[in-house]
Amino acid sequence: MRVGMMVGPERGRYAAKVDRLRADGRWAEDAGLASVWIPQIPDDFDALTAVAVVAADTTRIEIGTAVVPIQPRHPIALAQHVLSVQAVCDGRLALGLGVSHHWVIDTMLGLPYERPASTMRAYLDVLDQALRGNGNVDVENEVFRVHNPLDITDIAPTPVLLAALGPVMLRLAGERTDGTILWMADERAIGSHVVPTITHAAEAAGRPAPRVVAGIPVCLCGDDEVDVAEARANRILAEAEMSPNYQRLLEHGDARNVGDILAAGSEATIEQRLRSFADAGVTDISVRVMPIGQGRDELVASYQRTRAFVAALTERL
Repeated sequence: MRVGMMVGPERGRYAAKVDRLRADGRWAEDAGLASVWIPQIPDDFDALTAVAVVAADTTRIEIGTAVVPIQPRHPIALAQHVLSVQAVCDGRLALGLGVSHHWVIDTMLGLPYERPASTMRAYLDVLDQALRGNGNVDVENEVFRVHNPLDITDIAPTPVLLAALGPVMLRLAGERTDGTILWMADERAIGSHVVPTITHAAEAAGRPAPRVVAGIPVCLCGDDEVDVAEARANRILAEAEMSPNYQRLLEHGDARNVGDILAAGSEATIEQRLRSFADAGVTDISVRVMPIGQGRDELVASYQRTRAFVAALTERL
């Protein structure tokens, strides 16, 4: 199982955002991590721009988006952005895409949130051609009418992964992309729902075994502090639970909130928990470090301890 880390969502002084991204990318590469994953948060830094920032200060590590919502961007506009960033990355960009949630697309942006899986399928018709490299993109389907040349980079292909939670999106991910990126999925949901559905679809389409990237909060702490870590995870990360998409995914597993998915406790406890994700079929993990403590100094120390432990896991998982 490949070990990666989520970077970029931390709040703080916006003037230092770029410097933090650069520092986190350099640390992850020097620590031997396989990847870093950058979320697209509705009110925060553009994820693909953040990828370019990290790429400029690294040479080896894979840099992925987790994930870019498709509805606000025409597929040609997104392809231009992606291919340009891929040139900066020298082929290290992995494009995570999703259909987001109704409260982002409809409530916040005022765009239709209807038949999202069908929208993604039509979107991929355009994006598949656009990401193959230089040439004409000619697609006419129920959503798009595109006849557009692209001449940006000959670096191809760009891996695409979908934030696929339900069976229709999981089948689409298996049939058309390199895999899926998950959040709010525990071991049972992954082993009994995600992996069988996406793997069967990939096999039927004659595609390689799909990647399954699981986002997992992690906190290295004492056993007597696990409840504190779970409470903090539920307080900071719980807004996602309100989405019907995540609620349906939770129904496939044992977890009822993000705190139940948190891997917290001693080194041995965390390693055992992460191995259970590998046993469920996860190929990659994206660790969201969840520090605990009273005040900034304790939080920073907790963050650094957990991050160092995650780096040590790269040789053991």
